Amino acid sequence: MTPLPRTEFAVTRRYVYLNHASAGVLPRSSLAAIETFAREAGESGVVGTFSYDCRMPAYRERIGRFIGARGSEIAMVPNTGSGAHLVALGLDWQPGDEVVLGDDEFPANAVPWIALRRRGVAVRILATARARLTPDLLRREISARTRAVVLSWISYGDGYRHDLAGLAEVAHRSKAFLCVDAMQGLGAFPLDVRAQGVDAVYTGAAKWMLALHGIGFLYVAPSLSERLRLVMPGWRSLHDMWDFHNYAQPFSDEAMRFEGGTPNLIGTLSIVSAIDLFERSGPAAIGNHVLNLTDRLSEGLGSLGAELLTVRDESVSSGIVTFRIPERDNVAIGRELEKQGIITTYRTNSIRISPHGYNTEAEIDAALEALTDLARTRVSA
Repeated sequence: MTPLPRTEFAVTRRYVYLNHASAGVLPRSSLAAIETFAREAGESGVVGTFSYDCRMPAYRERIGRFIGARGSEIAMVPNTGSGAHLVALGLDWQPGDEVVLGDDEFPANAVPWIALRRRGVAVRILATARARLTPDLLRREISARTRAVVLSWISYGDGYRHDLAGLAEVAHRSKAFLCVDAMQGLGAFPLDVRAQGVDAVYTGAAKWMLALHGIGFLYVAPSLSERLRLVMPGWRSLHDMWDFHNYAQPFSDEAMRFEGGTPNLIGTLSIVSAIDLFERSGPAAIGNHVLNLTDRLSEGLGSLGAELLTVRDESVSSGIVTFRIPERDNVAIGRELEKQGIITTYRTNSIRISPHGYNTEAEIDAALEALTDLARTRVSA
């Protein structure tokens, strides 16, 4: 038995799908909810869709509960980068302020912060090949100038899972904020933002959250929210958004003010539908299952002579395993796996496998068997 029911995932009929770090798949229950919305929009226009708009406060509350927050602390955003921009551009930067981030961040969580250099902010990029961003390293690197420490909860490249609570403690001692891209963890592993002490979390939902592309959300802790100015205010930023011509009214106190304009209703619905499935299955059970699968995968890769590029340890392991087959064309191997219906991410220097809560040990074994055969032969691109 898998914690996420395999009957929810039509992809299992065609593929051994092990590529959630690249893009997730829609569960059947989410697809049904989305189809209902689309049909109501087509048949009834605003009469059909306005009820979804009225549910937005409840949707934000549902998302908030999923990460240990309040709905008033949640704003819907199109993607990870837009969430990062809202925080990066909204802070009241002073001359000499500094941002610290690693050199292994996906551009969505690097470019918005690096762009602050144009405003005179010092952006210091740490070389993660020498040392990962642990609390001990941060204690050595942080300074009185540091206003924000920026990182991914889980690295997209090799699956390294950061100690958010430990990093938050160090950052807060220096009066810095911890800002986190949760794209490669949320949906596979439970996250309690208050217990971890993070100040901002932003994520797109199209990977492990198993929702649509072009939708995500931003969590902002109250202590940070009151410091952020609105960089793109819109009609829904106002205290009473339905009082259309009262332009002088104040902005809302809730995080929804960061949304500005009309939210992506169908995208939000896809997130909430997926969360309902996660909650029925148990987020902790999903996380444990994913770790068991990647442990099994890592052990099997070691046996066939692959070089693991992912650090495996109880405290840092995740749902991502990156490796390469020495003296073999890894792109050619990845393409051959795809021909056999085993879907991974493959690049010139590595192959990345990322199973979710509906994948099985048999699927991991099938991938290992195929890799064993391919490692023995010289497949060509």
